[in-house]
Order: sequence, then structure tokens, then C-alpha cells
Amino acid sequence: MTKTVSIVTALALGYGLLAAPANAAESAYTDVNLDACTTIAEEPEQESFVSLKCPGYGSYPFYFKEGDLRQAVFFGHLDQRILDEAFESFGPFNHIGGKIEWRLGSDGKPFATILRYFIENANPDSGVPDKAHEGQVLVISRVGQPGDMRGCVVGYVDARANPKANVLARKIADEKAASFGCGWFKPVFYGAKSDSSGEPMLNFPALDD
Repeated sequence: MTKTVSIVTALALGYGLLAAPANAAESAYTDVNLDACTTIAEEPEQESFVSLKCPGYGSYPFYFKEGDLRQAVFFGHLDQRILDEAFESFGPFNHIGGKIEWRLGSDGKPFATILRYFIENANPDSGVPDKAHEGQVLVISRVGQPGDMRGCVVGYVDARANPKANVLARKIADEKAASFGCGWFKPVFYGAKSDSSGEPMLNFPALDD
């Protein structure tokens, strides 16, 4: 659906999305511990899909989804439609890393996260994924707030193609996340991009109200 910049801006203002952190952000780190999560939904017959609610940072949880050997993670306080319908991942098989970086505003609340994804590219000779062909992508996400309930992927940084990938990811998080219109804006790669990073798989519900 095509939407004009003026409409996007108006909606962003309406949801308070343009209130970027006033001061330099800081980072806090939490571990990914799926054993501590609560199951929201699953398909036990096929063991092909699961949705979990997990401890995150303070009162901000994260939500983990896995289907068909692909994973997706959302952060913070979220609209039920995001929990039910959204799945933002990559085309190739993939899995997330074990550490979440939370970017905190001057009020101490997280407004963005950075999470490393491992892209399981197949060796063209064997057809089996291996370390030599593995991609690594830093995924920057907007953290949903109690007042807007919007959280989604904001952008990507290819960790193998950019020598200061973490610095670039923090810059994108600090400059883009708070004002990113989930469901309206499309996340893109920043910096150099290699073939090993794969292509994003984006499924996000319409959040017009």
C-alpha cells in the first residue's frame, strides 16, 4: 500500500514516534535465555512454529518466534496484532545470537535494540550450511512503548562487510529507531552489504489505528 510522506509524518506525530532521545544514549546488555520464556503459541504436531514471551530489560520483555528454521524477535510493549501476525526475519535459515544490546535514553528506558543474526548459507558444493559461508547481520529494532505499542525492525548492518559494524548499528539505532513508523517504513541495510547477509523476510500487519 502506498502512503505519502505527509500521512506518515502525521501518524508518527500522533503516536509520539518522533520524540528521539534528547541526550547521548547508553547501552545495557541482557542474555537470551529461551528456557526462561513463557510459551504463547505453538504447533506441537509439526514442531514447526513457536512463539515465546521472554524476560528482557526491566519491564520491557522480548518476544521470540521461530518457524521453518527461521527466527524473529520483537521488543517491548506491543500491539496484539504484532504478536499474532508479525514475522520479520531472513529468507535463508537463521538463528539469533545470545546477547541483546538495549539502547537507553536519558530517562533510562530502552528505545532500540541490536541483535546479531546468523545466516545459515549453504555451501554451494555440498548444499549444507557451514561456517565458511555463514552471514552475520546486526538487526536494529524499535522497542515498543506503553503509549504506542509499536515495535519492529528498523534496519540492518552486515557485520561481515563493515569493519565497525557495532558502531554503525548504534548510530542507526540512535538516529532512526524512535521515529521509525512500524508498518509504514521499510527497514533497509546501512553500510556495505555482502551476499552472505541474505535478504530480509518481512511480514507486518497494518496498524492504521
